[in-house]
Amino acid sequence: MVELTLPKNSKTTVGKTWPKPEGATNVRKFKIYRYDPDIGENPRVDTYFLDMDKCGPMVLDAIIKIKNEIDPTLTFRRSCREGICGSCAMNVDGINTLACIYGLDEIKGDVKIYPLPHMPVVKDLIPDLTHFYAQHASIMPWLETKTNRPAKEWLQSIEDRKKLDGLYECVMCACCSTSCPSYWWNGDRYLGPAALLHAYRWIIDSRDEATGERLDELQDPFKLYRCHTIMNCAKTCPKGLNPAKAIAEIKKKMVERTL
Repeated sequence: MVELTLPKNSKTTVGKTWPKPEGATNVRKFKIYRYDPDIGENPRVDTYFLDMDKCGPMVLDAIIKIKNEIDPTLTFRRSCREGICGSCAMNVDGINTLACIYGLDEIKGDVKIYPLPHMPVVKDLIPDLTHFYAQHASIMPWLETKTNRPAKEWLQSIEDRKKLDGLYECVMCACCSTSCPSYWWNGDRYLGPAALLHAYRWIIDSRDEATGERLDELQDPFKLYRCHTIMNCAKTCPKGLNPAKAIAEIKKKMVERTL
């Protein structure tokens, strides 16, 4: 479990408690982080109650139900509902995860929902990912080639293609980076688990012809080497990936090129 740390705003206060649904016998309490910078008030935690007999099984189902039927001002990101787009990443019950694939039956007691930790909050459950995406762009997340383009396609053996398994599946949800203490304290310079996993995905791609340049770009005291293998990234990844292993492989390649 990833230790919960509240977002970079002022301290939270007790918020509004909404009434329980009338006639419901299977009621569950939801405590949700609320923050609207346009109002100028401190962040707060509002309390909602849902009739679970009329709610879907996932955390996202509950949040959508709250927005549709109780509080239309609740703000969050969501899109695919299938764990593919990464939009609905948030901290649920102290764990960074995707709300659309995290079951309510996995949570004991009250459901506590916060935005991803240690990120500026745009509003409610929406973190500001501008810097996160800029770091991803900095590792050149595309195929870089120097030889002439082939007539049909860049060929790759089955063995080389298998090397990309566990890397290309990343949906850029930011769950791993926002669970990493090194990223919390050095996020301005340390690229973080997500960006480095993507960096290794292109470094290891047999079709790419810019491996040297990619490694040169990462040869920095902070960009790569702030990783201390705490493993929070692997524990919290909703896709079951292991960014820490990818980072270790990059470090290994850094050593090999000097031998």
